[in-house]
Amino acid sequence: MKEVLESKVKLLPKSPGVYVMLDEEGTVIYVGKAKNLKNRVTQYFRNGLKTNKVAVMVQNVADFYYVLTHTERDALSLENNLIKKYKPKYNILLKDDKSYPYIRVDLKEEFPRFTVVRRIKKDGARYFGPYMLKISVSDVLDIINTAYKIRPCTKILKGGNKRECLNYHLGLCLAPCSGKCTKEEYLKEVKSAVDFLSGNDLEVENLLKNKMLNFAEHEEFERALAVKEQLSRLQEIKERKITALNRDVSADFIFVKSDGLFSAISVLFVRNGKSMGVKNYSAETFSGNDQEILSEFLLRFYDEKREIPSEIYVPQEVDELIIEKIRELSSKKTAVLVPEKGVKKELLSMAEKNASDYLYTYIDKIVKKHELKDLALSRLKKLLSLSKTPRRMECFDISHISGVDKVGAMVVFTNGEPDKQNYRRFKIKTVAGNDDFASLQEVLKRRLSKLGTHDEDKFEKPDLIVIDGGKGQLSSVKEVFDEMNIDGIDLISLAEREEEIFTLYSSNSIKLDKSDQALKMLIRLRDEAHRFAITFNRNLRTKRTLKSLISEIGGIGKVKRNALIDKFGDISTLISASVEELAKVDGIGEKLAKKIKDFLVSNGSVKKS
Repeated sequence: MKEVLESKVKLLPKSPGVYVMLDEEGTVIYVGKAKNLKNRVTQYFRNGLKTNKVAVMVQNVADFYYVLTHTERDALSLENNLIKKYKPKYNILLKDDKSYPYIRVDLKEEFPRFTVVRRIKKDGARYFGPYMLKISVSDVLDIINTAYKIRPCTKILKGGNKRECLNYHLGLCLAPCSGKCTKEEYLKEVKSAVDFLSGNDLEVENLLKNKMLNFAEHEEFERALAVKEQLSRLQEIKERKITALNRDVSADFIFVKSDGLFSAISVLFVRNGKSMGVKNYSAETFSGNDQEILSEFLLRFYDEKREIPSEIYVPQEVDELIIEKIRELSSKKTAVLVPEKGVKKELLSMAEKNASDYLYTYIDKIVKKHELKDLALSRLKKLLSLSKTPRRMECFDISHISGVDKVGAMVVFTNGEPDKQNYRRFKIKTVAGNDDFASLQEVLKRRLSKLGTHDEDKFEKPDLIVIDGGKGQLSSVKEVFDEMNIDGIDLISLAEREEEIFTLYSSNSIKLDKSDQALKMLIRLRDEAHRFAITFNRNLRTKRTLKSLISEIGGIGKVKRNALIDKFGDISTLISASVEELAKVDGIGEKLAKKIKDFLVSNGSVKKS
């Protein structure tokens, strides 16, 4: 054990608190909590058997510090906050490739509507899902809208009656906006839809069958066929029912599988007695035994604003402190249980099989990816004479066409991987004409001004800033660094033509072999910034062109124009829209929809059929 660590460990108090492990560069690599700091931290540095992952982490610890708390519960909350802030290499960082959708309805609204969301908020609304297993959430929403006459629009239904839209005339909405129904009549439809989402399939199936037969009798065969397809989707949903479970059962079944270095966690979701599928997490950054991994996973997982069911099933008992924290995050008294027999034991075994398969199917890929990333980051530090390993890299690019719609883009790579939630877009505000250097300076000033402020949690200080361009772009940004007295951040640029790297320490560029993993990582970062900037610029141009076209049509004010832009996004989509689709846009209606279509036809945008 290093002498400095040995002396610090001896001085640790036997109190609850949080300990923070640092590497030789001062980077936070692990955060943990303890009921007894001295006992817990001493375990890491004692000679004795350790898991491979813990041994690797301890080898990289150069220093640590601790924070005392009044109770272990306080330590748990502080640990959670510090992990969110620093994203330490050896703590749990949830990694998956999808964010599954939910259906949301706020029953406190006067006339509630059902919408698709991907994040759950503590707003008092009800959420149903997540929807996976190849079942489209839009199919479920279509079933609701067909079976029950619930408004799909976003109108604010206050103050005076409004003219009903096309959905009312098609029998798809009760038109509360125009007073065609009472609040009680409307809420009866909503209650039936909620009942369907809660597991009652029989009523909606009968309603859809009756509608299909009615359409067929009136020779509306296309609409009858559409309902028939919805019945097929409904059958797929019904087939997921677990016959041995009550329809009221909603639970998560969670299993951890490890090999000493890497772990996989599978979460099997059951909602209202139906299997909603399995979500797998790769966990290359865990330390500790399976019980510690499970406890930390539960805390991270349910603190991500997810739906927390009434029951959670796990293979072993969990610390009561973790269970209390989950109950605080939930609106219900969630039970964390270890099933001993029956169908719930079988479902947990299913989660175990998924975790095993995920671990051993992806382990080679994960190991190679992990090694290549660390190798590339270490090589960047050495080859470019950086002050530290660039764990957080930011790349900036400017995009415009002849000085119009100028935008800047910032993309972030954390530990060699895209960190998309931290990407940022900038509209250039102070630069006239086609001046990339001045535009870069504006963007960098706006970004760097966040350092040392309360916004730094959203704009964490980077280790390395990469500029898309050559010596000129690098020099212009260096002026910003000097003006703002920026230190502790390395700065380079990458020129696209020859993939030359320019630094502040040499007038000559650095050229690496195209197969070099360090260069490949920089190219990925630069190309991602280029893509992000071009996409933002294209979206601005598209909306500006669409706005100009719509503005030529009489009778469309700012609110309706923005509603059309939000709905259709670009000219080609607007042109291809039918009168019925146009009429569904908030505030448009059938009469104005026909006027818009006539304008597009007379303007030459659409050919008459």
